[in-house]
Amino acid sequence: MRLLDTALFLTGRGLYKARAARGQAFEHDGIERNFGMALALSVVVPVRDEDENVRPLAHEIAKAIAAEGDVEIIFVDDGSADATASVLKDLKSEIPALRVIQHGRNIGQSRAIRTGVRAARSEIIVTLDGDGQNDPADIPKLLAVLRGPGAENIGLVSGVRLNRKDDLKKKLASNLANRFRRAMLDDGAQDTGCGLKAFRREAFLAVPYFDNLHRFLIALILREGYDVRFVEVGHRPRLHGRSKYGVWDRLAAGISDIFGVRWLKKRFKGAVAAKEI
Repeated sequence: MRLLDTALFLTGRGLYKARAARGQAFEHDGIERNFGMALALSVVVPVRDEDENVRPLAHEIAKAIAAEGDVEIIFVDDGSADATASVLKDLKSEIPALRVIQHGRNIGQSRAIRTGVRAARSEIIVTLDGDGQNDPADIPKLLAVLRGPGAENIGLVSGVRLNRKDDLKKKLASNLANRFRRAMLDDGAQDTGCGLKAFRREAFLAVPYFDNLHRFLIALILREGYDVRFVEVGHRPRLHGRSKYGVWDRLAAGISDIFGVRWLKKRFKGAVAAKEI
């Protein structure tokens, strides 16, 4: 029986089966795996109750990454109560690169991102929010930095939203949380709430997992010895639905998590090069 399902605690068939031969695919937990990692790019989009937003967003993403060649777009439906899953399923006939993974219940944005990254077939991952506020047209800007000259040690390129289209209360709470986090974690991040990120799959899977991880990905990837870069990106108003997060409850949870991440940083002896001899 699976007791704990995190990257730190695995039981039984928890995370991996026996490794398939390179290039072969198999299914585990209903999700296809492929260890060949032959694709140029995987885009992972966590969504919940976004049935009015996913169709235009999926088409925008497909257009933005059309020049990438072999790609996949993975929408992870995190236990939606509306028609999100059925809309996405219908979209698969319109967008051949689209994959849809569904959680049996709502377990949070970080877990949805992790599900998508684990299922991804590329070593390069892009994530963005499912509400349409991140502009997929910004994806190539992040990829250019991640793949640019001297980028071998860059693990993550994170978007920084310009001219945010959120209300004043949300922006003030975000500013307060970012200031406190920078003081505590010294990660240099100006906007950890931006869902638009490009990173190496190995860097993401190297960090210790916990729910709410996505807001501390910058600090934890730095902890693993990777470099992080920041790119200014656009931000758009939400056209349909409403935010799934309350301002002050998220702020309180974030402050609590900061102390946990600070502890993780202190309990780590640093990255080290390793080679077989």
